Amino acid sequence: MKTIKLLVLTSTLLLTLTSCFEDMDDNPASSIELNDFVWRGLNAYYLYKDEVPDLANNRFNSDVEYNLYLNGFYSPENLFESLIYQPQSIDRFSWITSNYNTLEQQLNGTTLNNGMEFGLFRFNDTDTNVYGYVRYVLPGTSAEANGIQRGDIFNAINGSQLTVNNWSLLLSANSYSVNLATYNDNNTPETSDDTVLPTNQSIALAKVPYTENPIFKTDIFEVAGKNVGYLMYNGFTAPYDTQLNSVFGNFLANNVQELVLDFRYNPGGSVNSAILLSSMIANNTGEIFSTEEWNSDIQALLEPESLINRFTNNDDGTPLNILNLNRVYILTTRGSASASELVINCLRPYLDVVQIGTTTTGKFQASITLYDAPDFRKQNVKQTHNYAMQPLVLKSLNSLGVTDYSQGLTPDILQAENYNNLGVLGDINEPLLATALQHIEDSSRSTNNATNIEPLNFVGDSNDLTPFSKDMHINR
Repeated sequence: MKTIKLLVLTSTLLLTLTSCFEDMDDNPASSIELNDFVWRGLNAYYLYKDEVPDLANNRFNSDVEYNLYLNGFYSPENLFESLIYQPQSIDRFSWITSNYNTLEQQLNGTTLNNGMEFGLFRFNDTDTNVYGYVRYVLPGTSAEANGIQRGDIFNAINGSQLTVNNWSLLLSANSYSVNLATYNDNNTPETSDDTVLPTNQSIALAKVPYTENPIFKTDIFEVAGKNVGYLMYNGFTAPYDTQLNSVFGNFLANNVQELVLDFRYNPGGSVNSAILLSSMIANNTGEIFSTEEWNSDIQALLEPESLINRFTNNDDGTPLNILNLNRVYILTTRGSASASELVINCLRPYLDVVQIGTTTTGKFQASITLYDAPDFRKQNVKQTHNYAMQPLVLKSLNSLGVTDYSQGLTPDILQAENYNNLGVLGDINEPLLATALQHIEDSSRSTNNATNIEPLNFVGDSNDLTPFSKDMHINR
């Protein structure tokens, strides 16, 4: 029903807001035609439209004035960037692409990848050198074949030291040699005297198209007479929703009474997948999961119920396997973003959510894909180019109205990963998982593994190299 309403809304917006601006031509896309697509799409849907004067409905008095404005930008990217609201702080996530095929592949989990999923850190705010640590290795990739392992430290690419200014360029290459290093903590708990020492070892890696299964690890442990389910879930990717439901079917068949969700490296993804996962945890069918807030034009036209996402008990008619829990443990880092944060925020009004790790990214907005078509949908897209936009169009509120957590969600138990001793993912002795299991065993006892500081400065991760990777998107 929401899809039908949104199509009606799109038609209304186009007639109301942009009817005076004609299509530029039907030949191969000109710069002004592409710029027209950018302005019309953002004028109709952009979440922060009201904050951008150049997107106002009454910004132009005539076609001539509008065309002069569009001709003032040498590319659609240039125009798009000029219309984004406070890109360093408020809107860090809207994107435009010249190839929507790549965008669509990525939204379904396919990227160019060498399999080395990493994080980056530096020792303090003034340190310009950056160091990498391997978070996990994807199966069947160049990294696995060449012996890269979780916990490996590296300081350079092709012999060039990583810095705050060059790491993105060096690590974006389709092939490179990663120069390994060792982490030296000088046998002290403080990080002020820690160093990274280069070795003579380098490993050549190559990226190829790769489709990642976000269900990375799953297991069941027995703790204090309870069966505890563990799921490391690294992305909300719609094609794997059925497999996710099967994982919960196994949990249900094994009488899982507690659940640990490992979101520490999960950058987000599909809002619908987040609703399904949350519905499998809590038996809240029909209750409010989240409420959407769009720009003022769209908000005024939508019916109140169409702004509400509700917990469900099925996925397009297929029954969900629902655990009916009253508590869930969620492991997070700075790499946990968007749909991961949505699950945490929207479960909190209903369950005891015990968040363990470090503060999350802070992304509460969602986007949609806009194509250059009269209704911005793929079915009617122009054939003269492959441009598309992925702008923020709404922000999500939980059932209590909580939103705008731009500084991230703060954990209940603050515990940073030790880059010098990451542990084995899914092992009961891995520090973050061990803290969760210890809390399940005796929540009144202090957690021995927990720390109250984040020891090193987080710079970024492998997801930052892929546009849209920390996206939370809806498919309407």
